[in-house]
Amino acid sequence: MVVRFAGDSGDGMQLTGSRFTDATAMVGNDLATLPDFPAEIRAPAGTPHGVSAFQIHFASRDILTPGDHPNVLVAMNPAALITNLGTVEKGGTVILNEDGFTQHNLRKAGYDSDPLEDDTLDGYQVFRVPMTTMTVRATEGIEGVTSRDAARSKNLFALGLVSFMYGRPTEPSIAWIEKKFDDRPAVRDANLAAFRAGYNFGETAELIAVTYEVEPAPAPPGTYRNVNGTQALAFGLIAAGIKSGLGLFYASYPITPASEVLHALSRYRRLGVRTIQAEDEIAAVNMALGAAFAGQLGVTATSGPGMDLKSETIGLAVAMELPLVVIDVQRAGPSTGMPTKTEAADLLAALYGRHGESPLPVVAPSTPSDCFHAAIEAARIAVHHRTPVILLSDTFLANSSEPWLLPDVSTLPDIDPGFATGPNQDDAFLPYLRDDSLARPWAVPGTPGLRHRIGGLEKEDGTGNISYQPENHDHMTRLRAERIARVEVPALEVDDPEGDAQLLVLGWGSSYGAIQGAARRVRREQGVSVATAHLRHLNPLPANVGEVLRSYERVLVPEMNMGQLVRILRAEYLVDCESFTKVDGLPIFTRDVIAEILARVGE
Repeated sequence: MVVRFAGDSGDGMQLTGSRFTDATAMVGNDLATLPDFPAEIRAPAGTPHGVSAFQIHFASRDILTPGDHPNVLVAMNPAALITNLGTVEKGGTVILNEDGFTQHNLRKAGYDSDPLEDDTLDGYQVFRVPMTTMTVRATEGIEGVTSRDAARSKNLFALGLVSFMYGRPTEPSIAWIEKKFDDRPAVRDANLAAFRAGYNFGETAELIAVTYEVEPAPAPPGTYRNVNGTQALAFGLIAAGIKSGLGLFYASYPITPASEVLHALSRYRRLGVRTIQAEDEIAAVNMALGAAFAGQLGVTATSGPGMDLKSETIGLAVAMELPLVVIDVQRAGPSTGMPTKTEAADLLAALYGRHGESPLPVVAPSTPSDCFHAAIEAARIAVHHRTPVILLSDTFLANSSEPWLLPDVSTLPDIDPGFATGPNQDDAFLPYLRDDSLARPWAVPGTPGLRHRIGGLEKEDGTGNISYQPENHDHMTRLRAERIARVEVPALEVDDPEGDAQLLVLGWGSSYGAIQGAARRVRREQGVSVATAHLRHLNPLPANVGEVLRSYERVLVPEMNMGQLVRILRAEYLVDCESFTKVDGLPIFTRDVIAEILARVGE
């Protein structure tokens, strides 16, 4: 089932969706979510620009995406209806807050006529529920709650109603409301009354005659929690700080949607996390690099324009050969673009967006929970190879959530900083003397006998002294490139069940769920043999990528950009990969990939 809650940005749709998600996780369904925020801080109420939505896909089987078309749309006002009705499957259910469909609100949403009276909703199963009126009635008699205050709780009425429809347990939502508003008894009681009124309305009214039961999804035993990409990323960074023994120093400047990483990490000072909100993007990355010089795990994160501002210091980290993790939560651009919408168009910027020859590793998680492991991998590479690493997340991964099986901490990879402790050549310390992986020593300032020069000017190999010699610069440039090329990258794994596929669908980042979901469906429903593969390491690429590409007659690469990975693959391997691009601010959906697969198989 796919349910979408939509309303004004002040209607609490994100809270409603997240509470329904937690209740769904409690009954053991697999799930994936898609929060959809307006970009404006506070667009005019009741206008399409201010609509906030939350979509959840839940099932009794393993699922990978938040769903293509909602089966149920809960619309709190005309603006929510006009912006979301087109996504609902034909024959689907539309639940409307009838009280919100005033003439004034209809005009603000852009309707010329009342959709409740014309043919706009023909072909849908429509339920008109006076949510605001019933919420106000349910809260009468609660001391300190006015009718205006009560109306703000109508989102909890909607939550109660949909919870009844899908047999969601009420206890998690009730417990959350009681804890959240414990210090504001009037608000607590109003929300509880609204939630119970919605549930009881669904239970007693004949209007909602159909309920649905979704069985728990089979899953490996263990402890699960609901997690979004931001939370998983934060947990991965904390784990890397602990496993390395370095502690975590995180500096960033607020920018949507990366700000949430700072919010998440700031709660874990007890685990050795130090966070700071810097005055700007440049200061944030400089602080993180300074922490790396001082022997900490230095991390910074940003989105969109922030990556441009950090590029000079990232280049400095390349020259200094210090471990630094830079997280780019990609969003729709260029410039300010659409700050709350998703895109994955920073790949070429991550690979080449610095002056000079400044190669560095690039890692991209594929699911919200995979952000945990990608963060550890980025930190491991940075520390072991003494290099900045860019981790490419995106808005969809950051905000979407799914059940996460908590890992056994003992199985997480060790991260050994291997600090220099003394001279490394006779009685001298050479800061650019290298090991087998070409990584230089990491010397913590103040360590006796390890004093050395640091900075952005070109270094002499071995000594680290400033050098303008042409031969040395050529040597150091090639050496830095070779050091990145030697980063250990697992082979690219291919899923080709029948072993006879002619088409390979290759993805990276958050396209994983849509690609895998599409492959499952065309195999099962169409009898089409198709292979899939997904890249986590985008630099260096796995050693077998060329062999994999040449093993298939056609290679399709879906991307949320204008074909950036395709450019790289064509240039590197001389294989004519085919591009499917999407840059509308929405994630790639299963239906998009299915259409592209079938179009090529049928040729």
